[in-house]
Amino acid sequence: MCSVPAMVAGSMGLNLFQGLSMRNAAKERARQTYQMALQANKSAEESFANQQTALGQRLKEDRASSAQEKLAKTIQGLQARGTIRASERAGLTVNLLLADQERQTANARESITQTLESATRQYRRNVQGLVSQRDSRRNQLQSQINQAYNQIPSLSSVILGTATQGLSTFASVYDFSK
Repeated sequence: MCSVPAMVAGSMGLNLFQGLSMRNAAKERARQTYQMALQANKSAEESFANQQTALGQRLKEDRASSAQEKLAKTIQGLQARGTIRASERAGLTVNLLLADQERQTANARESITQTLESATRQYRRNVQGLVSQRDSRRNQLQSQINQAYNQIPSLSSVILGTATQGLSTFASVYDFSK
């Protein structure tokens, strides 16, 4: 037969071993969560950079296209003015036609400029959206890490739990009500 103190000590030893094992398992899960979060954050950063680069390239192409359109409108305007002058009309009519052509060319160029400014504003909004997505993902990852580390029982709680279980075992073996 085992003595009561040996039974209580054995029970406490098992409880301590179980508590420390659970603590180590929780620490390992937290470490793995941290490592996965590092990889996910790296992936999120790469995705952000790729998306931002793509948006920047798109804006660059829009600017180049707009510059070409403006140049084309300027050339068209110059050609139209040359045609008006070559029409052998004279006086006020030619001046009105030239002024009208200048206005049309300026309006076309201004329209292109406004479209480009709109594309630039949209680019900024898109980048802000990408930053928000990246920051949201970072916050999620940090929350997961915090939750994983909060699941690790403290050493003092493991020891306290073992002591409480030991006292409970001792009290159940010795019925103090006798």
